[in-house]
Amino acid sequence: MLRLSTSDPGFTEAFARVVAERRESAVDVAADVAAILKDVRERGDAALAELTAKYDRHDLETTGWSLGAEACRAAFDALDPALRAALELAAARIRAYHVAQLPEDRDYTDDAGVRLGAMWRAVDAAGLYVPGGRAAYPSSLLMNAIPAKVAGVERLVVVTPTPNGGINPLVLAAAHLAGVDEVWRVGGAHAVGALAYGTQRIAPVDVITGPGNAWVAEAKRQLYGVVGIDMVAGPSEILVIADAANEARRIAADLLSQAEHDPTSQSILITDDAAFADAVAQAVEAELAALPTEPTARRSWDDNGVIIEVASLKEAPALANALAAEHVEIATDDPEPLMRAIRHAGSIFLGRMTPEAVGDYVAGPNHVLPTGRRARFSSGLSVLDFMKRTSFIQLDQAALEAIGPAAVALADAEGLPAHARSISVRLGQ
Repeated sequence: MLRLSTSDPGFTEAFARVVAERRESAVDVAADVAAILKDVRERGDAALAELTAKYDRHDLETTGWSLGAEACRAAFDALDPALRAALELAAARIRAYHVAQLPEDRDYTDDAGVRLGAMWRAVDAAGLYVPGGRAAYPSSLLMNAIPAKVAGVERLVVVTPTPNGGINPLVLAAAHLAGVDEVWRVGGAHAVGALAYGTQRIAPVDVITGPGNAWVAEAKRQLYGVVGIDMVAGPSEILVIADAANEARRIAADLLSQAEHDPTSQSILITDDAAFADAVAQAVEAELAALPTEPTARRSWDDNGVIIEVASLKEAPALANALAAEHVEIATDDPEPLMRAIRHAGSIFLGRMTPEAVGDYVAGPNHVLPTGRRARFSSGLSVLDFMKRTSFIQLDQAALEAIGPAAVALADAEGLPAHARSISVRLGQ
C-alpha cells in the first residue's frame, strides 16, 4: 500500500504515477482474441463447442447449449423467500431509475417554417455478457438487462461461461426476473464473437454490454463497429474521501469492497487527518483477516492501495478529477460542495451512510461504470446504450426559399454542384 501526502516534496510526481498507472492485464491478448474471433466467424458453432470444451471443460452437446425459460423460472421459484425478495427489490429500484432516463422525442417548427425533430428507437437485439469466473453476478445481469428492457429491446440474449457445465441458479433467477429471452452456456471472447457475428444457433445482436475479463474486454474493443458496445471496462476502482469523524472500520470495509473483486482492483483513501489514515490502515488489516476473499483483497490492497493525506479536503476534488475514478465516496457531514467540484467520476456516493456497495445492488443507478480514467469522457450504462436517435426534417416551398439559397452557396463553395442543383431546381433556378 502506498502512502502519500500533498505536503511531501515529491508528491506531484508520485501522484502522477498513480494516475498514469495502467492496471489492466499485462498480457497482450489482442492477437489471441483476434484469432478466436476469426475462428468463430468462420466456423460458428463448431468453434464455440471446441473453445468451450477447452476453457470451461464441458461438452455443449451433452450439457446443453442453452437454458430455457422453464429453467430460469424454476431457479427463481426455488430461491429462499428472503433472497427472492431482495432480488425483486433490486429489480424494481433499477427499473424505476432507468424508466426516468427514457429520452423524449422532439417535433417542432422553427421560425423559418422548417419542421425539425428526432425519434428515439431501441435496437432490435442486445447481447448481455454475465461473468462466471471468480464469482457469479446476478446483480450484473439485472443492471444490463433491465435498462435494455426499459429501452424497448425486443430480444435479450445472455451469454455466460459455465465452468464444468455448472451455472449459478441466481443468474438464472435474475434472467427470469429481467425478462431475458435466451441464455447460452458460452463465455469468453468466443461468446462475444458469437453475439456479434452470429452462428448457426445464436442469431447476431446489435449491442453487446456487460463486464468480463481481459479477453472479453478486448473482444468487445475489436468488435466495436460490427456491433455497439457499452464500454471497455477494466479493473474496479474506489476513491473514498473521508474526514476523521468517520469510523475507521467502516471506511476500511468500503475500501475492501472493491479490492475483493480482483488483484488488479484499486482502492484509494483521501483524508485530512494523519491519525485517521493510520487508523484506517490498521482497520484494513483487521478486516482482511476476517474476509473469505482475503487473498484477492490483500493482493489488491498491497499492490494498488493508496492513502493520500491532504491539508484540507478542499484539495480532494482536484485529485479526484485527475483520478476520474469509477466510484467516489464522500464521507463527510456536508458532501455537496465537494461533489459539485468533482467533474470526473463514474458514480458518487454522498455522506457517511452511503457505502458504494449499496449502489452495486439496490440503490437504482447502474453499477456498470467507466474505469481506467474513462470517466473523463464516458458515463455509466443507461437506457441510451440500447437506443439510437433518428432526426427528421420537413420543408415546404416557403421554408426552402428561406434557407435554400444559403445551402446552394455552401454547396458551390465546397465544389459539389449536384448538391447545389438538388436544391436550386426546387427554387426555380
